[in-house]
Amino acid sequence: MIDMDLKAPPRKLRSWEAAALSIGFMGPVLAMALNGIGVAGLVGTAVPLTFLVAFAGTCLIAYGFVRLTRKFNHAGSVYALAGHTIGPRAGFFGGFALLGTYLAFAACTLAACGVFFGAWLDQSGIANKTPWILVSAAAGVLVLLANLRESRFVTSILLAIGGTGILLMLGLGVVILYQVSTGAAPVSEPADLTPFTFAGTTPGIIMTASVFAFLSWAGFESCASLGEETRNPKKAIPLALGGSVVGAGIIYVFIMYVQTVGFGNSAAGAAGFAASESSLTQLAAQYIGPGYAQLLAFSAFAVAFASTLSSTASGARLVFALARDGFGPASLGKLNPKTGTPTRAVVAVFAVTLTMALILFLSGVGAFDSYYWYATVAVLCLLVAYGTTTVGVIMHILRADSGIPRWELLMPVLGLAYLCYVFFVQTVGQEAPYSYFPYIAAAWCLLGFIVILARPSLARSIGDRLVNEQN
Repeated sequence: MIDMDLKAPPRKLRSWEAAALSIGFMGPVLAMALNGIGVAGLVGTAVPLTFLVAFAGTCLIAYGFVRLTRKFNHAGSVYALAGHTIGPRAGFFGGFALLGTYLAFAACTLAACGVFFGAWLDQSGIANKTPWILVSAAAGVLVLLANLRESRFVTSILLAIGGTGILLMLGLGVVILYQVSTGAAPVSEPADLTPFTFAGTTPGIIMTASVFAFLSWAGFESCASLGEETRNPKKAIPLALGGSVVGAGIIYVFIMYVQTVGFGNSAAGAAGFAASESSLTQLAAQYIGPGYAQLLAFSAFAVAFASTLSSTASGARLVFALARDGFGPASLGKLNPKTGTPTRAVVAVFAVTLTMALILFLSGVGAFDSYYWYATVAVLCLLVAYGTTTVGVIMHILRADSGIPRWELLMPVLGLAYLCYVFFVQTVGQEAPYSYFPYIAAAWCLLGFIVILARPSLARSIGDRLVNEQN
């Protein structure tokens, strides 16, 4: 008799509900409030063009995930996609790298909850004397309680938070465009198409800056972890993946354009953009008023919470998939028969990520640095996971029985080249402490490599299960 705890969770989610996990992970409000600032310092007014280039690079990478999830769906995401196409050892290696991403992202967004809760209090004129770890811990407990419920409850929260944040951003964007176009804005420069040209910059600088813009899409693949909980996953998951990337890309390019013209379509405006601490809230205060700025500041805190919720949910499902196939305590590979969620894996991921945040707090590291430090490690591990999957796509297309035209190789090959470029920019020439983080990410990935080499029985177990699932 089959143990009910080992059954796949009921497939209930629709594609738009699965997409909520990816949108929640990406955190559009956080991305738009922070990621354009550094880009503006590099490219001046060409921030929208830079995001357009990053959008194209992300689409090349996302193509591979869309292609593979049309055929394979699994709670382990990259773990299974690479496992099916390259082999069980590569699958474990990619999945282990992705686990590092999810754990580090959950820890960094817990710190972000502390950052943006304090920013909201400051925006509201309230003195903030609360240690950031207490805000992070409270947010973490709420994340835990939510993730113990069925996945539809989680995606409903993510849809509500993400949708509200996007609407607030779009509302601000419309107001900025209207005021700039009618001459009622606090800046005198027009809203023309100059931000989509190389004026004041070069293609090489745009490519370098696109690396930082690309980070705004980090986690787009997370909805693939819901493949075992989604109705008609071979249709719903690719649609959720593609829709998340394209939808976010359109919003990102638009919001970066309105922020650029909002600060002023000039060198001085770009300098103001680059000097901002939170560009969205600053523009909201200038163009609408302090009340709207407070609303956006609170939305940023809520989105940080949603990102923690999403990364923890994705991480728990990956831990569940790994434990189910023989890595780690067997109890982590069981589901709650009532909710269909990997309850014990959820608790384990929560405990690890909260401990990671606590370690930096006790070391005297502030919330802002904790956010960026763990985010950097997460992104480096993510690039390895994306690279493994992209190689898997190439091998899948080259198979004689794939039925995929060979010309489609162009997309994953270009995507892999872009990933290598992003990895190079993220690791070479960095200053301390960021120069240390590539070694931390490499050590984590190396640990996964050693585990799979040292335990051939684990590779056989993974391979047997993947074959059985495909059949």
